[in-house]
Amino acid sequence: MFGICNLAIVPLRLEANDRSEMTSQVLFGEHFKILQQKEKWSHIELAYDGYKGWIDNKQYKTITEADYDNLTSCPAVLNADLIEYITTPNNLLVPIPIGTSLSFLDFPDINTENFSFEGLKTSGVNPKENLLRTAFMYLNAPYLWGGKTPFGIDCSGFTQMVYKLNGYHLQRDASQQATQGEALSFIEESEPGDLAFFDNEEGNIIHVGIIMEDNYIIHGHGKVRIDRLDHLGIYNIDTRRHTHKLRVIKKVI
Repeated sequence: MFGICNLAIVPLRLEANDRSEMTSQVLFGEHFKILQQKEKWSHIELAYDGYKGWIDNKQYKTITEADYDNLTSCPAVLNADLIEYITTPNNLLVPIPIGTSLSFLDFPDINTENFSFEGLKTSGVNPKENLLRTAFMYLNAPYLWGGKTPFGIDCSGFTQMVYKLNGYHLQRDASQQATQGEALSFIEESEPGDLAFFDNEEGNIIHVGIIMEDNYIIHGHGKVRIDRLDHLGIYNIDTRRHTHKLRVIKKVI
């Protein structure tokens, strides 16, 4: 079985329970495989990044395998504004955040609600220098574990969405993203848009941010913020102390 999210922002949970931890979110227009279906919950695997979790059966609609394949193979078209609106034939408005997928609107067999969109779209691959312009759109977005929108976002959700909006593919979690790209030996070798990863005392990757010019970094920590980056890690400009220990810098593009 296969499905698509037809609501703005839906939680993806660790277990089939409303009280379970939200590990990620399913945004409007994202499609997925249904691995297991229970009375009230479905275990799904997102087409974009293979991320798995549980979603409420009332918060998506089923599609055919052919629809799934068509959406997977067609070019991605995304909402490029912080918040926009999908409209219905009777002029109801559905608010959607930046980065939501609009590709299915061109498939009448899937878009049975006759949704339409007249806002700003983005598709294809943008130059690497556009990454930071996109990142600034999330500035001051509150930190939310599992979040992927300006209303709440975690560190790896932030980097994934910034890259996605510019046509580049990142995995969902920081530890997964750290396996992508080419490792750099020094900060001085990095360019704006490269990724910096940070670990804990056990050596596990727990944080990621996007490198800026002049040894600054933009990342999600309490909120999406800008701090200093040095060979030790992230130096918080407010508390004047290091908050994250640098592990590796990766050039994905």
